[in-house]
Amino acid sequence: MTDSCGVISAINGFTKTFINAIMAGIFIGIAGTVFLSVAVPALGAFLFAFGLLTILCYQFKLFTGAIGYLANQGKNFPGYIITLFAIWSGNFAGCFAVGTLVRTSRIASGIVPRVQEMCAVKQGDSFVSLLILSFFCGILMYVAVETFRKEEINPFARTLMVFLCVVIFILSGFEHSIAGMYYFSAAGMWSWQALDVIGIMTLGNALGGMLLPVADKIR
Repeated sequence: MTDSCGVISAINGFTKTFINAIMAGIFIGIAGTVFLSVAVPALGAFLFAFGLLTILCYQFKLFTGAIGYLANQGKNFPGYIITLFAIWSGNFAGCFAVGTLVRTSRIASGIVPRVQEMCAVKQGDSFVSLLILSFFCGILMYVAVETFRKEEINPFARTLMVFLCVVIFILSGFEHSIAGMYYFSAAGMWSWQALDVIGIMTLGNALGGMLLPVADKIR
């Protein structure tokens, strides 16, 4: 009976995480849509931050916001890996849904050509380049999330850090794996090569996200 309750609890926890991850993917998709809809890169980067801020305020689950805490899990490491899988999968589902719906809407004519060019650049990039660019994005995403969680910091400063980290990673050309899921979905360019690109970005985001937690442990 106890084992059955444990299994049911685990399934419920996985399901809740997955749903919250889908919601995060949806808001990353919305943020990506507005980014693609404006002609001024700085404005688009600023508006994209709406997605991350919403995810943090509503406590949705975003892979790039959660991966950094893997380094602090200790004995819960295996369980957290499963949680991260649920988050990544849910993020993918949410981004795919938004990207597909946007692609079939009347605004597609203004978005699809631009996002197809972006995805072509990502597919033409090298493993090392993608890994480096996603590594730095991972650092910034951890800083944004960790700063927002610190209640001792002024609320305005916490919110400002979220916007700064997002604007910096976009204007710098750093790669965000979850945003990439939306872009490939909106572009209609999914392939094995696209999945490889997302996989490399995921690895880079993970390594970057864990940099500061690991550094805190050894310094």
